[in-house]
Amino acid sequence: MEDVRAGRLLVATPVLGDPNFRRTVVLVVEDEPEEGTLGVVLNRPTKVPVGRVLEPWTDLVSNPSVVFRGGPVSALPSRVGLIDLDTPPQLVAGGIASFRVFAGYAGWGPGQLQAEIDEGAWYVLSAEPADVFDPEPEQLWRAVLRRSGGALALVATYPDDPALN
Repeated sequence: MEDVRAGRLLVATPVLGDPNFRRTVVLVVEDEPEEGTLGVVLNRPTKVPVGRVLEPWTDLVSNPSVVFRGGPVSALPSRVGLIDLDTPPQLVAGGIASFRVFAGYAGWGPGQLQAEIDEGAWYVLSAEPADVFDPEPEQLWRAVLRRSGGALALVATYPDDPALN
């Protein structure tokens, strides 16, 4: 497994009980020892079309063109893409290959995430550039685990409810 740092993925283990993070894949955006860790959940699309909340950006959004639930903290869009959403879209459209809107983010205070990793709640894995814009985000948890190989590929087959197995 990898060290936690910006650009890595946090992949929820099957034993993670928090419903906010059940089977999530979180892209780490910032990891500062004194400040904590910030990330966005990549695989929680909502049913809210981007056009309903950010109409000017509709034509630039990658499929599925919905707002993603980036995490349980704050209802304001997280500007992970480093684009100021107050900027007119036509000014940046030429430089955007892919675009997604995340509402909220995931955050951990100093030492909190490491404690959760030590308890077995998260796998820390390498990300691939396409992960953020996967056109089938609901399949991302399984896909990331499968490509990791070995025992983690087997974890991808873990049933939603092991009691029904």
